[in-house]
Amino acid sequence: MRALPLLAVLALAACGEEKDAAPPPPAPLTQDAIGHYDHMAVLDHDGPKGQIFVKGRDKPYWFSSVRDTVAFMLLPEEPKDIRAIYVQDIGRAQSWRDPGPQSWVEARGAHYVVGSRRLGGMGQPEAVPFSAREAAEAFARDNGGRVVAFAEIPRDYILGDASGPSGHARKH
Repeated sequence: MRALPLLAVLALAACGEEKDAAPPPPAPLTQDAIGHYDHMAVLDHDGPKGQIFVKGRDKPYWFSSVRDTVAFMLLPEEPKDIRAIYVQDIGRAQSWRDPGPQSWVEARGAHYVVGSRRLGGMGQPEAVPFSAREAAEAFARDNGGRVVAFAEIPRDYILGDASGPSGHARKH
């Protein structure tokens, strides 16, 4: 009977381990990645993309744009138990069309250019991510817009369209 209380303590400790565990690394972007909102192949879209890991789910939610990635964080109906958010750093990208597999950066530490002339994956305004502020400032000089931190991305810039992320009606 002593084993039962010990098992209960170990089970509770194991539950807390996921909370304190290191976040998963970025998942490789493959042809199988389907956008959470647009239900299309993520690789078929130009510009930076995003992925979000939530507790209790091994695979990330994929997004065809950074705008959709940030929208996921803002929408009340989406999970809030987020373990990691990654976006593609355009400063390290191979190109706008194909940012490449080594361009992932943790989203909350990135700098974003909002209001630029560059459009995201679905032809919508994009929050263009950079790991280096200097690269974001150079991009803003060349393409317009302003540099903001993750927490400063304007909510209406992301959710301004009444039909939801990327101009698609939300389906839940």
